[in-house]
Amino acid sequence: MNDKPKPDSEAAAPPAEAVDFVRAIVAEDLKNNKFVGRVHTRFPPEPNGHLHIGHAKAIYLNYLIAVENDGLFNLRFDDTNPTKEETQFADAIQKDIRWLGVDWADRLFWASDYFETLYEYAVKLIKDGKAYVDDLSAEEIREYRGTLTEPGKNSPYRERSVEENLDLFARMRKGEFPDGSKVLRAKIDMASGNLNMRDPVMYRIMHAKHHRTGDAWCIYPMYDWAHGQSDSIEGITHSNCSLEFEDHRPLYDWFLDQLGIHHPRQTEFARLNLNYTIMSKRKLRRLVEEGYVRGWDDPRLPTLSGLRRRGYSPESIRNFCERVGVAKRNSVVDIALLEHTLREDLNKHSARVMAVLRPLKVIIDNYPEGQVEQLDAVNNPEDPSAGTRKVPFSRELYIERDDFREDPPKKFFRLAPGREVRLRYAYFITCEAVVKDEQTGEITALHCSYDPATKGGDSPDGRKVKATLHWVSAEHALDAEVRLYDKLFIKEDPDDVPEGQDFIANLNPDSLSVLTSGKIEPSVKGAAPGNRYQFERQGYFCVDPDSTENALVFNRTVGLRDTWAKIQKQQKRK
Repeated sequence: MNDKPKPDSEAAAPPAEAVDFVRAIVAEDLKNNKFVGRVHTRFPPEPNGHLHIGHAKAIYLNYLIAVENDGLFNLRFDDTNPTKEETQFADAIQKDIRWLGVDWADRLFWASDYFETLYEYAVKLIKDGKAYVDDLSAEEIREYRGTLTEPGKNSPYRERSVEENLDLFARMRKGEFPDGSKVLRAKIDMASGNLNMRDPVMYRIMHAKHHRTGDAWCIYPMYDWAHGQSDSIEGITHSNCSLEFEDHRPLYDWFLDQLGIHHPRQTEFARLNLNYTIMSKRKLRRLVEEGYVRGWDDPRLPTLSGLRRRGYSPESIRNFCERVGVAKRNSVVDIALLEHTLREDLNKHSARVMAVLRPLKVIIDNYPEGQVEQLDAVNNPEDPSAGTRKVPFSRELYIERDDFREDPPKKFFRLAPGREVRLRYAYFITCEAVVKDEQTGEITALHCSYDPATKGGDSPDGRKVKATLHWVSAEHALDAEVRLYDKLFIKEDPDDVPEGQDFIANLNPDSLSVLTSGKIEPSVKGAAPGNRYQFERQGYFCVDPDSTENALVFNRTVGLRDTWAKIQKQQKRK
Protein backbone atom coordinates (compact mmCIF):
# COMPACT_ATOMS: atom_id res chain seq x y z
CA MET A 1 0.00 0.00 0.00
CA ASN A 2 3.06 2.27 0.02
CA ASP A 3 3.95 2.17 -3.67
CA LYS A 4 3.88 5.41 -5.57
CA PRO A 5 1.61 6.21 -8.55
CA LYS A 6 3.10 4.87 -11.77
CA PRO A 7 2.48 7.28 -14.64
CA ASP A 8 1.81 5.30 -17.79
CA SER A 9 1.36 8.00 -20.43
CA GLU A 10 2.20 11.57 -21.35
CA ALA A 11 -0.80 12.57 -19.25
CA ALA A 12 1.19 11.88 -16.09
CA ALA A 13 3.93 14.48 -16.61
CA PRO A 14 3.72 17.48 -14.24
CA PRO A 15 2.35 20.65 -15.85
CA ALA A 16 4.67 23.53 -16.59
CA GLU A 17 2.14 26.31 -15.79
CA ALA A 18 2.28 28.55 -12.74
CA VAL A 19 1.22 26.99 -9.44
CA ASP A 20 -2.53 27.28 -8.80
CA PHE A 21 -4.04 28.02 -5.41
CA VAL A 22 -4.73 24.36 -4.60
CA ARG A 23 -1.12 23.40 -5.27
CA ALA A 24 -0.01 26.43 -3.24
CA ILE A 25 -1.99 25.11 -0.26
CA VAL A 26 -0.38 21.68 -0.61
CA ALA A 27 3.06 23.29 -0.82
CA GLU A 28 2.39 25.32 2.33
CA ASP A 29 1.25 22.20 4.20
CA LEU A 30 4.43 20.41 3.18
CA LYS A 31 6.50 23.37 4.30
CA ASN A 32 4.78 23.32 7.69
CA ASN A 33 4.95 19.51 7.94
CA LYS A 34 1.18 19.46 8.43
CA PHE A 35 0.77 15.79 7.51
CA VAL A 36 4.30 14.66 8.39
CA GLY A 37 5.42 15.40 4.84
CA ARG A 38 2.74 13.23 3.23
CA VAL A 39 0.57 14.04 0.21
CA HIS A 40 -2.28 11.62 -0.40
CA THR A 41 -5.17 12.52 -2.71
CA ARG A 42 -8.14 10.70 -4.17
CA PHE A 43 -10.92 10.84 -6.75
CA PRO A 44 -14.25 9.64 -5.29
CA PRO A 45 -16.91 9.11 -8.00
CA GLU A 46 -20.36 7.65 -7.42
CA PRO A 47 -20.95 4.65 -9.73
CA ASN A 48 -24.32 5.92 -10.99
CA GLY A 49 -23.37 7.07 -14.48
CA HIS A 50 -20.41 7.81 -16.75
CA LEU A 51 -17.73 10.40 -16.08
CA HIS A 52 -17.69 13.62 -18.12
CA ILE A 53 -15.01 16.13 -19.01
CA GLY A 54 -15.67 18.06 -15.80
CA HIS A 55 -14.59 15.00 -13.85
CA ALA A 56 -11.40 14.87 -15.94
CA LYS A 57 -10.37 18.23 -14.50
CA ALA A 58 -10.78 16.90 -10.94
CA ILE A 59 -9.02 13.63 -11.77
CA TYR A 60 -5.98 15.32 -13.27
CA LEU A 61 -5.77 17.88 -10.45
CA ASN A 62 -5.76 15.25 -7.71
CA TYR A 63 -3.59 12.73 -9.52
CA LEU A 64 -0.95 15.20 -10.65
CA ILE A 65 -0.70 16.79 -7.21
CA ALA A 66 0.18 13.32 -5.90
CA VAL A 67 2.66 12.67 -8.70
CA GLU A 68 4.35 16.07 -8.35
CA ASN A 69 4.87 15.52 -4.62
CA ASP A 70 5.90 11.86 -4.71
CA GLY A 71 2.61 11.04 -3.02
CA LEU A 72 -0.25 8.56 -3.30
CA PHE A 73 -3.51 8.64 -5.23
CA ASN A 74 -6.62 6.57 -4.52
CA LEU A 75 -9.63 5.77 -6.64
CA ARG A 76 -12.60 5.28 -4.31
CA PHE A 77 -16.19 4.65 -5.31
CA ASP A 78 -18.66 6.34 -2.97
CA ASP A 79 -21.23 3.58 -3.44
CA THR A 80 -23.76 4.43 -0.75
CA ASN A 81 -26.99 4.40 -2.78
CA PRO A 82 -27.83 0.89 -4.05
CA THR A 83 -30.88 2.03 -6.01
CA LYS A 84 -28.81 4.18 -8.38
CA GLU A 85 -25.47 2.37 -8.61
CA GLU A 86 -24.44 -0.43 -10.94
CA THR A 87 -21.32 -2.48 -11.58
CA GLN A 88 -21.39 -1.45 -15.25
CA PHE A 89 -20.87 2.18 -14.22
CA ALA A 90 -17.97 1.30 -11.93
CA ASP A 91 -16.34 -0.64 -14.77
CA ALA A 92 -16.88 2.22 -17.22
CA ILE A 93 -15.39 4.75 -14.78
CA GLN A 94 -12.25 2.66 -14.31
CA LYS A 95 -11.89 2.32 -18.09
CA ASP A 96 -12.25 6.09 -18.55
CA ILE A 97 -9.69 6.95 -15.87
CA ARG A 98 -7.16 4.50 -17.29
CA TRP A 99 -7.72 6.01 -20.73
CA LEU A 100 -6.80 9.42 -19.31
CA GLY A 101 -3.43 7.94 -18.35
CA VAL A 102 -4.11 7.90 -14.60
CA ASP A 103 -2.91 4.97 -12.49
CA TRP A 104 -4.15 4.24 -8.97
CA ALA A 105 -1.88 1.15 -8.66
CA ASP A 106 -3.48 -1.16 -6.04
CA ARG A 107 -5.42 1.61 -4.32
CA LEU A 108 -8.94 0.92 -5.56
CA PHE A 109 -11.41 1.29 -2.69
CA TRP A 110 -15.14 1.44 -2.08
CA ALA A 111 -17.13 3.27 0.57
CA SER A 112 -18.94 -0.04 1.01
CA ASP A 113 -15.61 -1.44 2.29
CA TYR A 114 -16.19 0.79 5.32
CA PHE A 115 -19.88 0.11 6.05
CA GLU A 116 -19.08 -1.69 9.31
CA THR A 117 -16.65 1.01 10.43
CA LEU A 118 -19.12 3.76 9.55
CA TYR A 119 -21.80 1.94 11.52
CA GLU A 120 -19.52 1.79 14.57
CA TYR A 121 -18.73 5.50 14.15
CA ALA A 122 -22.48 6.21 14.18
CA VAL A 123 -22.92 4.13 17.34
CA LYS A 124 -20.18 6.24 18.98
CA LEU A 125 -22.03 9.46 18.14
CA ILE A 126 -25.24 8.01 19.58
CA LYS A 127 -23.43 7.06 22.79
CA ASP A 128 -21.99 10.58 22.98
CA GLY A 129 -25.47 12.09 22.60
CA LYS A 130 -24.58 13.46 19.15
CA ALA A 131 -27.03 11.40 17.05
CA TYR A 132 -30.60 10.17 17.37
CA VAL A 133 -33.18 8.04 15.59
CA ASP A 134 -35.97 10.15 14.10
CA ASP A 135 -39.45 8.95 13.04
CA LEU A 136 -40.36 12.04 11.04
CA SER A 137 -41.12 11.42 7.37
CA ALA A 138 -38.90 12.89 4.67
CA GLU A 139 -41.50 15.59 4.00
CA GLU A 140 -41.77 16.43 7.71
CA ILE A 141 -37.99 16.65 8.02
CA ARG A 142 -37.99 19.20 5.18
CA GLU A 143 -40.75 21.20 6.93
CA TYR A 144 -38.93 21.16 10.28
CA ARG A 145 -35.66 22.15 8.63
CA GLY A 146 -36.66 25.78 8.15
CA THR A 147 -35.37 28.15 5.46
CA LEU A 148 -32.39 30.40 4.84
CA THR A 149 -34.20 33.17 6.75
CA GLU A 150 -36.04 31.11 9.38
CA PRO A 151 -34.53 28.65 11.88
CA GLY A 152 -35.62 25.05 11.95
CA LYS A 153 -37.60 23.25 14.66
CA ASN A 154 -36.41 20.38 16.81
CA SER A 155 -37.91 17.01 16.01
CA PRO A 156 -40.21 15.64 18.75
CA TYR A 157 -37.90 12.57 18.74
CA ARG A 158 -34.71 14.58 19.23
CA GLU A 159 -34.47 13.97 22.97
CA ARG A 160 -34.77 10.20 22.94
CA SER A 161 -32.42 8.54 25.40
CA VAL A 162 -29.10 7.08 24.35
CA GLU A 163 -30.38 3.61 25.23
CA GLU A 164 -33.50 3.96 23.08
CA ASN A 165 -31.51 5.34 20.15
CA LEU A 166 -28.99 2.47 20.35
CA ASP A 167 -31.82 -0.07 20.43
CA LEU A 168 -33.70 1.50 17.52
CA PHE A 169 -30.55 1.89 15.41
CA ALA A 170 -29.61 -1.76 15.97
CA ARG A 171 -33.14 -2.82 15.00
CA MET A 172 -32.94 -0.62 11.91
CA ARG A 173 -29.88 -2.60 10.89
CA LYS A 174 -31.66 -5.91 11.52
CA GLY A 175 -34.41 -4.92 9.09
CA GLU A 176 -37.28 -4.61 11.56
CA PHE A 177 -38.64 -1.37 10.08
CA PRO A 178 -39.93 -0.51 6.58
CA ASP A 179 -38.26 1.91 4.18
CA GLY A 180 -38.71 5.54 5.12
CA SER A 181 -40.04 4.85 8.60
CA LYS A 182 -36.93 5.95 10.50
CA VAL A 183 -33.61 7.71 9.94
CA LEU A 184 -30.53 8.38 12.02
CA ARG A 185 -29.73 12.09 12.31
CA ALA A 186 -26.81 14.02 13.73
CA LYS A 187 -27.72 16.25 16.67
CA ILE A 188 -26.09 19.57 15.88
CA ASP A 189 -28.07 22.86 15.68
CA MET A 190 -31.50 23.36 14.12
CA ALA A 191 -30.95 27.15 14.24
CA SER A 192 -27.64 27.10 12.35
CA GLY A 193 -27.26 29.56 9.53
CA ASN A 194 -25.86 26.65 7.48
CA LEU A 195 -28.76 24.38 6.50
CA ASN A 196 -26.37 21.43 6.27
CA MET A 197 -25.81 21.68 10.04
CA ARG A 198 -29.50 21.39 10.93
CA ASP A 199 -29.45 17.80 12.16
CA PRO A 200 -28.56 16.17 8.81
CA VAL A 201 -29.64 12.60 8.07
CA MET A 202 -26.81 10.09 8.45
CA TYR A 203 -28.60 6.80 7.67
CA ARG A 204 -31.80 5.81 5.91
CA ILE A 205 -33.59 2.47 5.67
CA MET A 206 -33.44 0.94 2.18
CA HIS A 207 -34.30 -2.71 1.69
CA ALA A 208 -32.34 -2.79 -1.57
CA LYS A 209 -29.65 -5.10 -2.90
CA HIS A 210 -26.23 -3.50 -3.10
CA HIS A 211 -24.04 -4.25 -6.15
CA ARG A 212 -21.17 -5.33 -3.84
CA THR A 213 -22.58 -6.20 -0.42
CA GLY A 214 -25.77 -7.83 -1.66
CA ASP A 215 -28.44 -8.06 1.06
CA ALA A 216 -26.03 -7.72 3.99
CA TRP A 217 -27.32 -4.23 4.78
CA CYS A 218 -30.73 -2.59 4.79
CA ILE A 219 -29.53 0.75 6.18
CA TYR A 220 -27.20 2.84 4.07
CA PRO A 221 -25.08 5.88 4.97
CA MET A 222 -25.83 9.22 3.36
CA TYR A 223 -23.11 10.65 1.13
CA ASP A 224 -22.31 13.46 3.59
CA TRP A 225 -21.78 10.94 6.38
CA ALA A 226 -19.69 8.46 4.40
CA HIS A 227 -17.56 10.87 2.38
CA GLY A 228 -15.40 12.59 5.00
CA GLN A 229 -14.97 9.49 7.13
CA SER A 230 -13.91 7.45 4.09
CA ASP A 231 -11.22 10.06 3.37
CA SER A 232 -10.10 9.79 6.98
CA ILE A 233 -9.99 5.99 6.97
CA GLU A 234 -7.78 6.03 3.85
CA GLY A 235 -5.39 8.59 5.32
CA ILE A 236 -6.16 11.20 2.66
CA THR A 237 -4.30 14.43 3.39
CA HIS A 238 -5.91 16.75 0.84
CA SER A 239 -9.57 16.33 0.01
CA ASN A 240 -10.08 18.55 -3.02
CA CYS A 241 -13.73 19.09 -3.95
CA SER A 242 -15.76 21.27 -6.29
CA LEU A 243 -17.32 24.47 -4.95
CA GLU A 244 -20.75 23.02 -4.22
CA PHE A 245 -19.19 21.20 -1.26
CA GLU A 246 -17.97 24.40 0.40
CA ASP A 247 -21.11 24.68 2.53
CA HIS A 248 -20.75 21.00 3.47
CA ARG A 249 -17.24 21.46 4.85
CA PRO A 250 -18.40 22.58 8.34
CA LEU A 251 -20.44 19.38 8.56
CA TYR A 252 -17.51 17.18 7.48
CA ASP A 253 -15.32 18.99 10.02
CA TRP A 254 -17.92 18.46 12.76
CA PHE A 255 -18.15 14.73 12.11
CA LEU A 256 -14.36 14.28 12.13
CA ASP A 257 -13.90 16.39 15.23
CA GLN A 258 -16.63 14.56 17.16
CA LEU A 259 -15.11 11.20 16.23
CA GLY A 260 -11.58 12.37 16.98
CA ILE A 261 -10.11 10.73 13.87
CA HIS A 262 -7.62 11.78 11.17
CA HIS A 263 -8.75 15.08 9.66
CA PRO A 264 -7.90 15.71 5.97
CA ARG A 265 -7.74 19.26 4.65
CA GLN A 266 -10.62 20.08 2.30
CA THR A 267 -10.19 22.67 -0.43
CA GLU A 268 -12.87 23.66 -2.91
CA PHE A 269 -12.26 24.71 -6.50
CA ALA A 270 -14.51 25.78 -9.39
CA ARG A 271 -16.01 23.01 -11.45
CA LEU A 272 -15.67 22.97 -15.23
CA ASN A 273 -18.63 24.34 -17.18
CA LEU A 274 -18.84 24.55 -20.98
CA ASN A 275 -21.31 26.49 -23.08
CA TYR A 276 -23.69 24.50 -25.30
CA THR A 277 -23.17 21.63 -22.85
CA ILE A 278 -24.77 20.10 -19.78
CA MET A 279 -22.65 18.56 -17.02
CA SER A 280 -25.40 17.42 -14.67
CA LYS A 281 -25.23 13.64 -14.35
CA ARG A 282 -28.97 13.60 -13.65
CA LYS A 283 -29.68 15.39 -16.95
CA LEU A 284 -27.19 13.25 -18.87
CA ARG A 285 -28.91 10.18 -17.50
CA ARG A 286 -32.26 11.48 -18.70
CA LEU A 287 -30.90 12.04 -22.21
CA VAL A 288 -29.67 8.45 -22.24
CA GLU A 289 -32.65 6.74 -20.62
CA GLU A 290 -35.27 8.63 -22.63
CA GLY A 291 -33.51 7.94 -25.92
CA TYR A 292 -32.49 11.45 -26.94
CA VAL A 293 -28.98 10.09 -27.53
CA ARG A 294 -27.64 6.62 -28.34
CA GLY A 295 -26.16 5.78 -24.97
CA TRP A 296 -23.61 7.11 -22.51
CA ASP A 297 -20.90 6.96 -25.20
CA ASP A 298 -22.86 8.96 -27.76
CA PRO A 299 -20.26 11.26 -29.39
CA ARG A 300 -22.50 14.28 -28.80
CA LEU A 301 -22.22 13.95 -25.02
CA PRO A 302 -19.42 15.43 -22.86
CA THR A 303 -18.90 12.03 -21.23
CA LEU A 304 -15.36 10.70 -21.45
CA SER A 305 -16.67 7.60 -23.24
CA GLY A 306 -18.50 9.86 -25.70
CA LEU A 307 -15.46 12.05 -26.29
CA ARG A 308 -13.29 8.98 -26.77
CA ARG A 309 -15.72 7.56 -29.32
CA ARG A 310 -15.85 10.91 -31.10
CA GLY A 311 -12.07 10.90 -31.48
CA TYR A 312 -10.74 13.02 -28.61
CA SER A 313 -7.32 12.09 -27.30
CA PRO A 314 -6.50 12.03 -23.58
CA GLU A 315 -3.66 14.46 -24.25
CA SER A 316 -6.05 17.03 -25.72
CA ILE A 317 -8.35 16.76 -22.69
CA ARG A 318 -5.48 17.17 -20.26
CA ASN A 319 -4.08 20.14 -22.19
CA PHE A 320 -7.52 21.73 -22.13
CA CYS A 321 -7.86 21.23 -18.37
CA GLU A 322 -4.45 22.85 -17.86
CA ARG A 323 -5.42 25.86 -19.98
CA VAL A 324 -8.67 26.33 -18.10
CA GLY A 325 -6.73 26.21 -14.84
CA VAL A 326 -7.95 25.92 -11.27
CA ALA A 327 -10.08 28.82 -10.06
CA LYS A 328 -12.07 29.76 -6.96
CA ARG A 329 -15.10 31.05 -8.84
CA ASN A 330 -17.40 29.21 -11.21
CA SER A 331 -17.43 30.37 -14.80
CA VAL A 332 -18.41 29.07 -18.23
CA VAL A 333 -15.67 28.15 -20.70
CA ASP A 334 -16.20 28.60 -24.43
CA ILE A 335 -16.38 25.20 -26.12
CA ALA A 336 -14.32 26.75 -28.92
CA LEU A 337 -11.29 26.58 -26.59
CA LEU A 338 -11.81 22.85 -26.14
CA GLU A 339 -12.02 22.36 -29.90
CA HIS A 340 -8.95 24.54 -30.45
CA THR A 341 -6.94 22.44 -28.00
CA LEU A 342 -8.20 19.29 -29.69
CA ARG A 343 -7.15 20.52 -33.15
CA GLU A 344 -3.69 21.36 -31.89
CA ASP A 345 -3.18 17.79 -30.72
CA LEU A 346 -4.82 16.06 -33.68
CA ASN A 347 -2.90 18.23 -36.15
CA LYS A 348 0.36 16.93 -34.71
CA HIS A 349 -0.56 13.26 -34.51
CA SER A 350 -3.25 12.44 -37.09
CA ALA A 351 -2.42 10.76 -40.38
CA ARG A 352 -3.80 12.54 -43.45
CA VAL A 353 -6.04 10.68 -45.87
CA MET A 354 -8.35 11.68 -48.71
CA ALA A 355 -12.06 11.00 -48.32
CA VAL A 356 -15.02 12.18 -50.35
CA LEU A 357 -18.16 12.55 -48.28
CA ARG A 358 -20.65 13.50 -51.02
CA PRO A 359 -19.16 11.93 -54.15
CA LEU A 360 -19.42 13.14 -57.72
CA LYS A 361 -17.83 10.95 -60.41
CA VAL A 362 -15.11 12.37 -62.63
CA ILE A 363 -14.09 10.59 -65.85
CA ILE A 364 -10.75 11.64 -67.32
CA ASP A 365 -11.29 10.93 -70.99
CA ASN A 366 -7.67 11.23 -72.14
CA TYR A 367 -6.25 9.08 -69.32
CA PRO A 368 -5.39 5.54 -70.50
CA GLU A 369 -8.12 3.02 -69.69
CA GLY A 370 -6.99 0.34 -67.27
CA GLN A 371 -3.95 2.28 -66.14
CA VAL A 372 -3.34 2.77 -62.42
CA GLU A 373 -0.60 4.94 -60.96
CA GLN A 374 0.58 4.84 -57.37
CA LEU A 375 1.23 8.41 -56.32
CA ASP A 376 3.18 9.54 -53.27
CA ALA A 377 1.15 11.33 -50.58
CA VAL A 378 2.39 12.91 -47.36
CA ASN A 379 1.13 11.23 -44.19
CA ASN A 380 1.55 14.21 -41.89
CA PRO A 381 3.23 17.50 -42.85
CA GLU A 382 3.65 18.26 -39.13
CA ASP A 383 5.66 15.07 -38.62
CA PRO A 384 8.28 14.32 -41.30
CA SER A 385 9.04 11.00 -39.64
CA ALA A 386 5.53 9.80 -40.56
CA GLY A 387 6.75 9.44 -44.16
CA THR A 388 4.58 8.95 -47.21
CA ARG A 389 2.06 6.46 -48.57
CA LYS A 390 0.97 5.35 -52.03
CA VAL A 391 -2.43 6.52 -53.32
CA PRO A 392 -3.89 4.89 -56.47
CA PHE A 393 -4.88 7.16 -59.37
CA SER A 394 -7.04 5.95 -62.26
CA ARG A 395 -9.27 7.12 -65.10
CA GLU A 396 -12.39 7.39 -62.94
CA LEU A 397 -12.33 9.33 -59.70
CA TYR A 398 -14.64 10.81 -57.12
CA ILE A 399 -14.47 14.44 -56.04
CA GLU A 400 -16.60 16.31 -53.53
CA ARG A 401 -19.92 17.38 -55.02
CA ASP A 402 -19.50 20.82 -53.44
CA ASP A 403 -16.24 21.26 -55.35
CA PHE A 404 -18.10 21.70 -58.64
CA ARG A 405 -20.47 24.42 -59.86
CA GLU A 406 -21.97 24.42 -63.30
CA ASP A 407 -22.61 28.14 -62.99
CA PRO A 408 -19.94 29.26 -60.52
CA PRO A 409 -20.57 32.36 -58.41
CA LYS A 410 -17.96 35.07 -58.00
CA LYS A 411 -14.95 33.95 -55.91
CA PHE A 412 -15.74 30.27 -56.47
CA PHE A 413 -12.37 28.99 -57.73
CA ARG A 414 -12.97 25.26 -57.71
CA LEU A 415 -13.99 23.12 -60.67
CA ALA A 416 -16.43 24.47 -63.25
CA PRO A 417 -16.98 23.96 -67.00
CA GLY A 418 -13.81 24.93 -68.89
CA ARG A 419 -11.89 25.59 -65.68
CA GLU A 420 -8.61 23.96 -64.68
CA VAL A 421 -7.84 22.86 -61.09
CA ARG A 422 -5.20 20.78 -59.36
CA LEU A 423 -5.89 17.31 -57.97
CA ARG A 424 -3.91 16.84 -54.76
CA TYR A 425 -0.64 14.89 -55.40
CA ALA A 426 -1.78 14.20 -59.01
CA TYR A 427 -2.45 16.35 -62.10
CA PHE A 428 -4.19 19.42 -63.40
CA ILE A 429 -7.60 18.58 -64.85
CA THR A 430 -10.10 20.63 -66.86
CA CYS A 431 -13.87 20.07 -66.93
CA GLU A 432 -15.00 19.44 -70.49
CA ALA A 433 -18.60 18.24 -70.13
CA VAL A 434 -21.38 17.69 -67.56
CA VAL A 435 -23.66 14.61 -67.42
CA LYS A 436 -27.13 15.00 -65.87
CA ASP A 437 -29.97 12.70 -64.94
CA GLU A 438 -32.66 13.11 -67.62
CA GLN A 439 -35.48 12.95 -65.09
CA THR A 440 -34.20 15.07 -62.20
CA GLY A 441 -31.56 17.22 -63.82
CA GLU A 442 -29.09 16.23 -61.11
CA ILE A 443 -25.44 16.21 -62.13
CA THR A 444 -24.25 12.58 -62.14
CA ALA A 445 -20.75 12.80 -63.67
CA LEU A 446 -18.15 15.11 -65.13
CA HIS A 447 -15.98 14.46 -68.18
CA CYS A 448 -12.55 16.00 -67.82
CA SER A 449 -9.14 16.04 -69.46
CA TYR A 450 -5.77 15.98 -67.70
CA ASP A 451 -2.37 17.37 -68.50
CA PRO A 452 0.24 14.55 -68.15
CA ALA A 453 3.00 17.13 -67.79
CA THR A 454 1.58 18.35 -64.45
CA LYS A 455 2.18 15.14 -62.51
CA GLY A 456 2.81 15.92 -58.87
CA GLY A 457 0.71 19.08 -59.03
CA ASP A 458 2.94 21.60 -60.82
CA SER A 459 3.00 22.84 -64.41
CA PRO A 460 6.31 22.98 -66.33
CA ASP A 461 5.16 26.12 -68.12
CA GLY A 462 4.50 27.85 -64.81
CA ARG A 463 0.75 28.35 -65.19
CA LYS A 464 -1.19 28.61 -61.97
CA VAL A 465 -4.51 27.28 -60.78
CA LYS A 466 -6.54 28.72 -57.92
CA ALA A 467 -7.83 25.54 -56.33
CA THR A 468 -6.56 22.15 -55.21
CA LEU A 469 -9.14 19.38 -54.74
CA HIS A 470 -8.98 16.10 -52.89
CA TRP A 471 -10.20 12.95 -54.64
CA VAL A 472 -10.25 9.15 -54.51
CA SER A 473 -9.92 6.55 -57.23
CA ALA A 474 -13.37 5.10 -57.97
CA GLU A 475 -11.99 1.62 -58.59
CA HIS A 476 -10.04 1.50 -55.33
CA ALA A 477 -12.18 3.58 -52.97
CA LEU A 478 -13.60 2.02 -49.83
CA ASP A 479 -17.23 2.63 -48.92
CA ALA A 480 -17.79 4.43 -45.63
CA GLU A 481 -20.60 5.76 -43.50
CA VAL A 482 -19.73 9.16 -42.11
CA ARG A 483 -21.47 10.63 -39.06
CA LEU A 484 -21.28 14.40 -38.83
CA TYR A 485 -21.79 15.61 -35.27
CA ASP A 486 -22.66 19.12 -34.21
CA LYS A 487 -23.50 20.73 -30.87
CA LEU A 488 -26.21 18.88 -28.95
CA PHE A 489 -27.91 22.13 -27.91
CA ILE A 490 -28.87 25.21 -29.88
CA LYS A 491 -28.31 27.67 -27.02
CA GLU A 492 -25.13 28.51 -25.12
CA ASP A 493 -27.04 27.87 -21.90
CA PRO A 494 -29.21 24.77 -22.46
CA ASP A 495 -31.25 25.69 -19.38
CA ASP A 496 -32.28 29.02 -20.90
CA VAL A 497 -35.89 28.10 -21.68
CA PRO A 498 -39.36 29.68 -21.33
CA GLU A 499 -41.33 28.94 -18.20
CA GLY A 500 -42.83 25.46 -18.27
CA GLN A 501 -40.05 23.99 -20.43
CA ASP A 502 -36.69 22.41 -19.61
CA PHE A 503 -33.36 21.84 -21.33
CA ILE A 504 -34.87 19.23 -23.65
CA ALA A 505 -36.53 22.10 -25.55
CA ASN A 506 -33.07 23.32 -26.60
CA LEU A 507 -31.89 20.07 -28.17
CA ASN A 508 -30.44 20.60 -31.64
CA PRO A 509 -32.47 18.61 -34.20
CA ASP A 510 -29.47 18.73 -36.55
CA SER A 511 -26.85 17.51 -34.05
CA LEU A 512 -26.26 14.39 -36.18
CA SER A 513 -26.21 13.95 -39.96
CA VAL A 514 -25.39 10.55 -41.41
CA LEU A 515 -23.82 10.27 -44.87
CA THR A 516 -24.02 6.74 -46.25
CA SER A 517 -22.20 7.08 -49.58
CA GLY A 518 -18.76 8.22 -48.47
CA LYS A 519 -15.67 7.10 -50.39
CA ILE A 520 -12.21 6.89 -48.84
CA GLU A 521 -8.75 5.95 -50.06
CA PRO A 522 -7.73 2.29 -49.55
CA SER A 523 -4.89 3.00 -47.09
CA VAL A 524 -7.40 2.94 -44.21
CA LYS A 525 -8.53 -0.62 -44.92
CA GLY A 526 -8.59 -2.58 -41.68
CA ALA A 527 -8.37 0.55 -39.51
CA ALA A 528 -9.16 -0.22 -35.88
CA PRO A 529 -11.89 1.57 -33.92
CA GLY A 530 -10.41 4.66 -32.32
CA ASN A 531 -7.91 5.37 -35.09
CA ARG A 532 -7.83 9.08 -35.84
CA TYR A 533 -7.33 10.76 -39.22
CA GLN A 534 -7.46 14.13 -40.84
CA PHE A 535 -9.65 13.93 -43.93
CA GLU A 536 -7.90 16.52 -46.08
CA ARG A 537 -9.91 19.74 -46.45
CA GLN A 538 -12.72 18.23 -44.32
CA GLY A 539 -11.74 17.86 -40.69
CA TYR A 540 -10.66 15.26 -38.17
CA PHE A 541 -12.40 11.89 -38.06
CA CYS A 542 -12.27 8.76 -35.95
CA VAL A 543 -13.12 5.12 -36.72
CA ASP A 544 -16.30 4.19 -34.84
CA PRO A 545 -16.74 0.85 -33.02
CA ASP A 546 -19.71 0.15 -35.32
CA SER A 547 -17.23 -0.42 -38.16
CA THR A 548 -16.84 -3.88 -39.66
CA GLU A 549 -14.24 -5.32 -42.01
CA ASN A 550 -16.38 -4.46 -45.04
CA ALA A 551 -18.21 -1.40 -43.76
CA LEU A 552 -16.22 1.43 -42.24
CA VAL A 553 -17.95 4.00 -40.03
CA PHE A 554 -16.31 7.33 -39.21
CA ASN A 555 -17.26 10.01 -36.69
CA ARG A 556 -16.37 13.62 -37.34
CA THR A 557 -14.38 14.69 -34.31
CA VAL A 558 -14.05 18.37 -35.20
CA GLY A 559 -13.87 20.48 -38.33
CA LEU A 560 -10.77 22.27 -39.60
CA ARG A 561 -12.03 25.78 -38.95
CA ASP A 562 -10.68 27.13 -35.67
CA THR A 563 -13.23 29.44 -34.06
CA TRP A 564 -11.12 30.02 -30.95
CA ALA A 565 -8.09 31.19 -32.94
CA LYS A 566 -10.36 33.64 -34.75
CA ILE A 567 -11.73 34.93 -31.43
CA GLN A 568 -8.20 35.46 -30.11
CA LYS A 569 -7.18 37.40 -33.23
CA GLN A 570 -10.20 39.67 -32.88
CA GLN A 571 -9.39 40.30 -29.21
CA LYS A 572 -5.79 41.20 -30.09
CA ARG A 573 -6.99 43.69 -32.71
CA LYS A 574 -9.26 45.33 -30.12
